[in-house]
Amino acid sequence: MRNSSTASGHALGSDERLSAALEEASLPTLLMVLAQLTGDGAWLNDPYRPKRGKPLDDNDSGGLPEQVQREIRAAAYDAILKYRQGALKPQDLTPERVAEMLGVSIGEEVPREYGPLLAEEMGLVSRDVEIPRPAGNLRVLVIGAGLAGLCAAIKLQAAGIEYAVVEKNPGLGGTWFENVYPGCGVDTPSHFYSFTFAPNAEWSHYFAKQGQVREYLERIADDFGVRRNIRFKTEVTRADYDAATASWQVRVRESGGAEEVLTAAVVICAVGMVNRPFVPPLPGLDTFAGPAMHTARWRDDVPLEGRRVAVVGNGASAMQLVPAIVNQAERVLVFQRSQHWALPHPNYHRAVSGNVRLLMDTVPYYAAWYRLRAFWNYSDRLHPSLQIDPDWPHPERSVNASNESHRVFLTRYIESELSGREDLIKACVPPYPPYGKRPLIDNGWYRTLRRDDVQLVTEAVTEVREHSVVTASGAEFDADVLVLATGFKALQFLWPMEIRGRSGRTLRETWGQDDARAYLGMTVPDFPNFFIVNGPNTNAGHGGSAVISVEFQVRYIMQLLREMVERDHVSIEVREDVFWDYNKELDHALSRCIWVHPGMTTYYRNDAGRVVLSSPWKYIDYWHRTLEADLAEYQVEREPARPADRPRVMLCPRIWSCLKTTGAWPSSS
Repeated sequence: MRNSSTASGHALGSDERLSAALEEASLPTLLMVLAQLTGDGAWLNDPYRPKRGKPLDDNDSGGLPEQVQREIRAAAYDAILKYRQGALKPQDLTPERVAEMLGVSIGEEVPREYGPLLAEEMGLVSRDVEIPRPAGNLRVLVIGAGLAGLCAAIKLQAAGIEYAVVEKNPGLGGTWFENVYPGCGVDTPSHFYSFTFAPNAEWSHYFAKQGQVREYLERIADDFGVRRNIRFKTEVTRADYDAATASWQVRVRESGGAEEVLTAAVVICAVGMVNRPFVPPLPGLDTFAGPAMHTARWRDDVPLEGRRVAVVGNGASAMQLVPAIVNQAERVLVFQRSQHWALPHPNYHRAVSGNVRLLMDTVPYYAAWYRLRAFWNYSDRLHPSLQIDPDWPHPERSVNASNESHRVFLTRYIESELSGREDLIKACVPPYPPYGKRPLIDNGWYRTLRRDDVQLVTEAVTEVREHSVVTASGAEFDADVLVLATGFKALQFLWPMEIRGRSGRTLRETWGQDDARAYLGMTVPDFPNFFIVNGPNTNAGHGGSAVISVEFQVRYIMQLLREMVERDHVSIEVREDVFWDYNKELDHALSRCIWVHPGMTTYYRNDAGRVVLSSPWKYIDYWHRTLEADLAEYQVEREPARPADRPRVMLCPRIWSCLKTTGAWPSSS
C-alpha cells in the first residue's frame, strides 16, 4: 500500500499528482534517481538496466517491458515519499560513480575520466571560486549583459568583488534580447541551456523559444541581485590600458550621445560572437522600396500577410524563420548560396508537460540526471566524427568512417522528407561532409520547401532593385519584403570597440581584420587584466551548449582574480611564449578537424583559411586546461609599472606575417 501522507506536509492531492507525473517520467532518468535515493545498486542491473535508444532520442521507456516499468515507477514513488519524510539519506556519489551510472542510463560506456566534469554538471561539485579576504581596490568592469556577462556578474558578486556591467541595449539578454524574429529559439536542448548553479525547471518546450530564454536570464538576474549593477543603454567605444596606474580607462557612450570615461582595474569582455549583424554589401540595397531588415533587427511592425517575402540566406536563423512565417506570407522565396546539413530531432517541437515540469522541479536529482544525459548526447560523443582520417578513401564526401555513417543517415533523411521532389533533393543534399558547417536542427524546413507558396532559389543574390531581387544568373524575383538572414560579423571579435593595450597597439592591429587569437580563448599578451569570455576558438563546433564553456572560462578568470587579490598583484598578463605555444598546438589540432575541409565555405574560418571560431578540443580537454589557472604562465606586477620599468610588448610581427601569408609557423632559426 502506498503511503499517502508525508512528514513534510505534502497533502494527499500532491502525492496523487506525483503518482500521475511518474507515469510520464523518463525511465532511464528515474532509475538514476531511485538508485541515488536508495543506494541500492540492484536498480542499475538487469532486469532494470535500460536498453540503448536511438540517437538523440530521450528513450523514455528505456526499452523495458511494461511490468518492469511499473515496478520502477512504484519503487520511485515510495522512495520519493520516504525522502520527503526524512526516512532516506541519498547516496553520496563519487565522480567515478556518476560516470558509471550515466553509462547505465544511456546504454553505453562513459569513460571514468569524465566523472569530475559530470559531477560539476550535476551540481554536485561547485565551480565557485572563493576569495577569502576583501578585494580592496580591485574593481571589475564587465562589457555585455548577455548570458556570459550575467555569469561573470553573478560570480563576481558572490566573491565580494566590486563590479559594474555596461550593456548597449535597453534590456539584458544579449543575443536573446536582440533576436526576436518568428521562430527564434535554441538549437540545443533547453534543459542544459541553463547554468549549473541556476537550473531551470520551467522550460515549456524541450527546445525553448527566444522569449522563454530571455525570461530565464531576466529571472536569474533578479534572483542573484545583479540587475542593480547593470548600466543599460551604455556602449563601450574604446578602452585604453594605463600602465602608470595599472588600470583600464574605458570610454562609454550613452544612447543619448553623452560620453564618459570609467576606470577599472580589470575588464571582462562578454560581448559574444553573434553580437553584430552582417549586412552584405549588395548593390541597390538602399533602393528597395519595401521594408528590409536583418533577422537580428526584426521589425514587428511589418505585416507579412499577403506579401511576397524574399529571405536571403538559409542558415540557422532562416531555418527557424521560414517555417514560422509561411502561413502569413503570400509567397516566400529563399535564396540559397550553399546547402546545409540539418538533423532531425524527435523533441524539437515537443512540449514539456506539466507532469514532467513537476518532476523536474520537485523530485530530487531528476532534473540533474536528465540534464546530464542531454549533455552526454550532445557533447563529446560526436567529437570523433569530426577528426580527419588521413587514410580514409572518400575524403571528398566524409572525413572518417563514423562521419560517413552520419552522411548516409542524414542523406536518407533528407531524401525521405523530399521524396518525389528530385529537384529539391539535388538542391538540398550537401556535397561536403556532415558538420563541416554548423549542424542545424530541422525545424520543418524540408517539408516547408515542398509547399507551393515557397520557392528555393539556388543562386546568390547579386543586386537589389526597387521591387525585386536579382541573382547571379540575372534572374529577377519580385518581392515586397526583404529579410537578410545573413548571420553576424562573427570573425570580427570585439568589433567595433577600440581596445588599446600596454604598448598602445590595438587589438585590431594585433589581430588583423579576422584573425583573432587568445590564450585559452581568454587573454592576449600586451593586454593586462583584460579577459574575453566566448573568445576566439572557444566555440565547441561538435555540439553542446555555450553555457558550458562560459562556466569554465568564468571560473578560470575568477581564479586569476583571486591570485591578484591574495598576492596583491596590480596586473596580470599572459606570457608571450605561453600564448604562442598554445596557438601552435591549437592550429595543429585544428588542421586535423573537419572545418579545414576544402569542400565548403564556413564562417568558422577566415579568408586565409584559418579556423578562428571553433575549438578543436573535446569538452573534457578544455575543462582540464581551464580547471586550475597556473600563475607561472603569467607576468605579474605588484605595483604599477613606471615607463622605464619594462619595454613595450608587441606580438612578434614575423610570426604574424608568416601565419597570414603562408599559414605556417616560422622556423626557430
